[in-house]
Amino acid sequence: MPDIKKNDVVKVIAGRDKGRQGKVLRVFPKENRILVEHVMMVKRHTRANPDKQIKGGIAEHEAPIHVSNVMLVCPECGPTRLRHGRNPEGKRFRSCRKCNRALD
Repeated sequence: MPDIKKNDVVKVIAGRDKGRQGKVLRVFPKENRILVEHVMMVKRHTRANPDKQIKGGIAEHEAPIHVSNVMLVCPECGPTRLRHGRNPEGKRFRSCRKCNRALD
């Protein structure tokens, strides 16, 4: 299961969108892929279907990207790796490796 969750901010570190940042819209844990806002944009040619209120044309939307190609962004120190720990109540949390700030 990936360590990245929905609504996290990530930075792309590999691929055609290298350097871009965006919010995680959806996580696909079985495929180890995530959907990042405005990253890996692809064009989809759609045929008009008046019965279903679908307009035809070329639609652009995000495609999933592999989790290994992104890095979580810490609000204080930027892209970072994660550290896992437990709080005194025994609940798991994620923290930044650079500044030890809790990310959950």
